Amino acid sequence: MIDTDLHTAPSAGALRRAPGTPRVLFACGGTGGHVYPAIAIADAGRAVAPGTAIAFAGTQDRMEWEAVPKAGYPIHPITVSGFQRGLSAEALGRNLTFPFKLAKGLWESRRLISDFDPDVVVGTGGYVSGPVGMAASWAKRPLVLQEQNAYAGATNKLLAPRATTVFVAFEAAREHFPTETVVAGNPVRQDLRDADADEARRHWDIPADARVLLAMGGSLGAGPINGALKMHLRELLEDPHTFVIWAAGKRYYDTLREATPDHERLRLVPYLDRMDLAYAAADLALCRSGAITCSELTVTGTPSVLVPSPNVTADHQTKNARALSDEGAAVLLPEADLDARFGLVRDLLANPEERATMREAALAIARPDAAAEIARAVVRLADARRGASPSS
Repeated sequence: MIDTDLHTAPSAGALRRAPGTPRVLFACGGTGGHVYPAIAIADAGRAVAPGTAIAFAGTQDRMEWEAVPKAGYPIHPITVSGFQRGLSAEALGRNLTFPFKLAKGLWESRRLISDFDPDVVVGTGGYVSGPVGMAASWAKRPLVLQEQNAYAGATNKLLAPRATTVFVAFEAAREHFPTETVVAGNPVRQDLRDADADEARRHWDIPADARVLLAMGGSLGAGPINGALKMHLRELLEDPHTFVIWAAGKRYYDTLREATPDHERLRLVPYLDRMDLAYAAADLALCRSGAITCSELTVTGTPSVLVPSPNVTADHQTKNARALSDEGAAVLLPEADLDARFGLVRDLLANPEERATMREAALAIARPDAAAEIARAVVRLADARRGASPSS
């Protein structure tokens, strides 16, 4: 059970600033792709300026409500609701409440800005960034945005004219923003870079000389990846040196647990709570190509077979996957071909020379210092607002 005290917004008195202390408020929500970059920047900000006071704004029914306190930061609830497309009764019903939730979210955001008194507000996407970013602009606080994908999200595009700086991960994202943009890459948590391969193998109870496939599809899971792996699992495990770490996702785990026989070289889990040890143990990853996943693969030097989701805006996962595959760091495998071409997964596991080449290519295009670069810029803005000497 997570300590709910971390979730609750303190009183105004508890939020008042200590003299000379920079204060940064992060707004993020909905998915790990928005939340984990914010946590990475926050961690880097504490390293750049150890006295920095940091808080988060998020929603109580999404993953940030657990992930942020687990990372050691307080989070304050903001009411948000997305506008539903379509003409179903459910969508129309939700849209009727949209103006009221928006008004409440804006009021809560203005109150949080007033109480926490941030020097800078950082938005990394998700609906909650909208009202908090607007409140920051109205309060004349510097607003920094971070966009993870080549195709910019709606909230970041809405806020961009009010932003001091927009950090993007891909050059292609610049065209979506009218304000100053900086190509910095996607922030990745430091623990991913520091993980030890021997410790990781011990954690998973896998021999040091084994070949390890890491299969994952996000916190909820990816049905097509799970289905293909289920079909080809016996073939993979016929090789006595092959181990499989399979993060099936919360949506699929129970069904797959019942349908998949136990095997001494299979590690079937609902989700990965230690991504650092998962990447460090893996010789090859089979996964989707979300922007943060792609950044983590390059920073950790993990060769990969990328299966882009076809159900995302502007097909941006294919663009992400192509950026890695064009550099030789990954193989792009369309979802429609996953079953027919699954043999290439086995071939790559059996080819250490090709995986070594892919690893070198991945590390060559990595931007491991993205979080630190953005954090330094945020702290400089905070120092400037307070009239303080720049932090080191």
